[in-house]
Amino acid sequence: MKITLRNVTKKYGATVAVDDFSASLPDGHLICLLGPSGCGKSTLLNMLCGIVEPTAGQILFDDEDVTKLPPDRRNIGMVFQNYALYPHLTVLDNIAFPLEVQKVPRVERRKKAEEIAALVHVDTLLKRYPGELSGGQQQRVAIARALIKNPRLLLMDEPLSNLDARLRLEMREEIRRIQQETGVTTIFVTHDQEEAMSISDSILLMKDGTLVQTSTCQELYENPNSQFVADFIGNPPINVFPQGTLDTNKNHPVYKLSSGVEIPLPLNFENLSFEGKNPRLSIRAESFVFADDSEEGFEASVCRISLLGKEQIVYADIGGFEARTLLDSEMPLKKGDRIHLRLKKKGVFLFDSETGERLA
Repeated sequence: MKITLRNVTKKYGATVAVDDFSASLPDGHLICLLGPSGCGKSTLLNMLCGIVEPTAGQILFDDEDVTKLPPDRRNIGMVFQNYALYPHLTVLDNIAFPLEVQKVPRVERRKKAEEIAALVHVDTLLKRYPGELSGGQQQRVAIARALIKNPRLLLMDEPLSNLDARLRLEMREEIRRIQQETGVTTIFVTHDQEEAMSISDSILLMKDGTLVQTSTCQELYENPNSQFVADFIGNPPINVFPQGTLDTNKNHPVYKLSSGVEIPLPLNFENLSFEGKNPRLSIRAESFVFADDSEEGFEASVCRISLLGKEQIVYADIGGFEARTLLDSEMPLKKGDRIHLRLKKKGVFLFDSETGERLA
């Protein structure tokens, strides 16, 4: 089912929780609502399911205006952070409960519950009670219960936050598998950018109730439209250098730090006008590479090292700024070493230091 949001706004008195939000969400996709805590993700989800009514704007399901439609008439499934399973009911009865409410005959609803249980891999647990299940098993049951109604839309509000790190990774993969097998349009709320990037077809990144940028995971990473997007997406975090000056009159444009160190920038920054702007340099950790003596680069000093298998995070002092650099671990390094670096074309950005807008 295609979802369309047109200028959706939600106010609580003078507080604007969601501000003029517009987006079109394709049928059959898994879309993540991503952003820091308090940015309006859950409020938007609650408006989609009908628990909260928008102050202004429209919500359309396949071109049908459902803005004022109650939750029970929207045919949606929902999985919360708290799985809200009934402790006195078995797994089978928990999964089948929505069909019991709909007065579906007992034999039919049990058969359907067994089919959904197999889909989410809890078919061997049907006689157990929620108190006898692990967190991951409880989550699977909650997903099964949401899917048994054959919903047009599945909404998931931070469903992994109660799980440990290993189980979160496993359940991310399971949610993606289940969504692809069912083909149901799914909206997944999270503040974890790694979680969003690992399972979604596309991401809607929010800040202060507004939509900042929407695109595929890779596009958000490679082409952020603002400093906020570049800062929020990516691990390790992007390096944001101190305010410097940009010189585009040399053979290679350079970013000059207050310490006097000059960082040659990739050629794709040539012939750009920055008049009236205050450019600030941001560089992804993997955009630093070792430079040959013949290549134009810059000097850095190794402060400390974190080994990550085939790669290493080298914390390098560049003109007084400690930058995270992902460098080949085959090059043995130690604290105090001087290294010669250059920049790749990808992952190097200039943003306006005042507005945060992308300049290059």
